[in-house]
Amino acid sequence: MHESILILDFGSQVTQLIARRIRELNIYCEIHPWNKAPEPGPGVRGVILSGSPYSVHQESAPLPVLDAYLGKLPVLGICYGAQLIAHLRGGQVVRSTHREYGRALLQQVNSSSRLLAGIPLQSQVWMSHGDTILDPGPGCALICSTPDVKCAGYEITGQSTFGVQFHPEVYHTTDGKRLLENFAVEICGCRQDWTPASFIDETVSRLKQELGRDLVIMGLSGGVDSTVAAVLIHRAIGPDLHCIFVDNGLLRKGEYEEVLHSYRHMGLNVKGVDASAQFYAALDGLTDPEAKRKAIGKTFIDVFDVESRKEKDARWLGQGTIYPDVIESVSATGGPSATIKSHHNVGGLPEYMKLKVVEPLRLLFKDEVRRVGRALEIDPAILGRHPFPGPGLGIRILGDITPQKVQLLQEVDAIWIQSLRAHGLYDEVWQAGAILLPVQSVGVMGDERTYEQAVALRAVNSTDGMTADWSRLPHEFLAQVSNDIINKVKGINRVVYDISSKPPATIEWE
Repeated sequence: MHESILILDFGSQVTQLIARRIRELNIYCEIHPWNKAPEPGPGVRGVILSGSPYSVHQESAPLPVLDAYLGKLPVLGICYGAQLIAHLRGGQVVRSTHREYGRALLQQVNSSSRLLAGIPLQSQVWMSHGDTILDPGPGCALICSTPDVKCAGYEITGQSTFGVQFHPEVYHTTDGKRLLENFAVEICGCRQDWTPASFIDETVSRLKQELGRDLVIMGLSGGVDSTVAAVLIHRAIGPDLHCIFVDNGLLRKGEYEEVLHSYRHMGLNVKGVDASAQFYAALDGLTDPEAKRKAIGKTFIDVFDVESRKEKDARWLGQGTIYPDVIESVSATGGPSATIKSHHNVGGLPEYMKLKVVEPLRLLFKDEVRRVGRALEIDPAILGRHPFPGPGLGIRILGDITPQKVQLLQEVDAIWIQSLRAHGLYDEVWQAGAILLPVQSVGVMGDERTYEQAVALRAVNSTDGMTADWSRLPHEFLAQVSNDIINKVKGINRVVYDISSKPPATIEWE
């Protein structure tokens, strides 16, 4: 059992960033909704209370009893978490005279505080709160302030309990990683033994015991998550893993053949199934994004069920579920955070399939999956692939879907992605894709007027997909790509570049 940090989620949109920063320190941690908080087990070394969109004074505010943690384990409250501790202990939390968002500089720092060891004056922190702490409560000492917030941080004398009103987990807080390391390593005493190598050894050993000689079937997508999951299962049970790669007709140009080739080169037992006609039939006439997603998901289950029934001895279904999927699934069933996606892996397995699910990556974030993949010596070309949505081009074609539209977008997308690679820009962006717009526009080609389709190009930079900024690609490069698309793809006469960030926009258009 690894030593761990327990994170209670009060609904902040950046709670996952807390966990990612702790994991980057090679320390295991778990996120739990505040209203489903577990009793701390023997391996728990500390607790972090997340931020929240709530005020402690709201009638619906989450106000859990923290007696199981305060004074018994090291506790770090972040933003709302800090206000909650102060409020529960009889301190004074009030609405700010002006809401404080964005960058601030630490004006006073108590250098004797273990939490702030090594953090200098004028260190930049990131604020995002509407309430402020006037008095943290009896027995508390202030440890830092900013020009606008006197109590930017405090600690409870005689306890390893701390609160900060800024967000150390975000990149804008320049010494945030040092603060979290001070808490998790120096104060909680975690050993930092959560590494890719230890994860592989422990996971393969567990899978051997759990699966035995049972047959496992698994749907592969060509992406990082399913590939790494398949290699882990294959290490445990070898040829008893049977993989299925379904062509839904919504893949990128040439992707079906390329992925099958790469998997066979890795020694995996993979069967390809071309079911594009079934998907096109299921999507016929659908324009609503959610309806399209559900049709694609249902058809995949139907196709996979037919193929899996051919493996009569199968007992398990392998999935590439990762930790953000698990967190979103928990939130959607009673936790505090609103879920945005509706196409992740958790749940949705029909009962009639009678298979048990094995998810070797369900404890990992995307960056950790890639680290494990590198330790498994998986081809860097696979590990470096941009994320690609499960519904594929089905959510990059706005409006109804036809084979002709898919082929048109595949040609555009191929030019876009190949151009990024050719100019050394592919690895500079986190995700890129092309979107076929449901509009036609007037153009001039030669001496003729045209009335043809428009496409949008999208490229974003991100660390985890939760937030993203549009990529500042060279204008000359974008001009060349636009020219290539219009000249080489018949039916396209206008190209636009999406300069929207997330939030408020999402990465995908549907």
